[in-house]
Amino acid sequence: MRNLVIGLMLSLAAVTAARALDEQSVRPGVNRNYENPDFEAWAARFEQPQRELYARRADVLAASRVRPGMAVADIGAGTGLYTREFAAAVGPSGTVYAVDIARSFLDGIERLNRERGITNVRTVLNNPRSVELPEQSIDLAFVAATYHHFEYPQSTLASIRQALRPRGQLIVIDFRKAPGVSSPWVMQHVRGDQRQTVAEIEAAGFELVEDLLLLRENFFLRFRPRGK
Repeated sequence: MRNLVIGLMLSLAAVTAARALDEQSVRPGVNRNYENPDFEAWAARFEQPQRELYARRADVLAASRVRPGMAVADIGAGTGLYTREFAAAVGPSGTVYAVDIARSFLDGIERLNRERGITNVRTVLNNPRSVELPEQSIDLAFVAATYHHFEYPQSTLASIRQALRPRGQLIVIDFRKAPGVSSPWVMQHVRGDQRQTVAEIEAAGFELVEDLLLLRENFFLRFRPRGK
């Protein structure tokens, strides 16, 4: 029986890896605005009370169940809003990986961390196909307002799955997209709705374990990797 389970796990991993290797861009140029972003300008945009993910950050942090000593990856860290929240939550015995595709965002995060004496954050420059984290290096992968920027979602999700430790979790927060409900900007900018997002993540070897009705403008989904 044990050999059967191991065989099924290996088969799932092989299928997922093959799908990632063959993947084509789902939205070419989606990250063009982040090739050399102005850190201060984007901080003013991301970190203002009208933005739900800023105004409700304490609730999001609590729902993420981060504990001292954990290793957390803030994927699509941007200007570091949640990076700093996680750094305080995991404490000196924990580690936060601020992962972003924009070098200038990471430079800004490093500068602010030096100014504020935050020492448990490591910045990671990722690429469109991988989060560039070591295998089994994190307990939580946190993806907020970033999944719709995954140009190669299956490849990126495969790299996240590889980086998660046993019993690790993936949290995805993104815009609710519904005709007649969502703003014209969301309808044009965001690639898929919640159902499509769940289907893509499950196809990458994850299982949805919680759909938390926490936010109005964004859904909050918790996944765990199947067979890990």
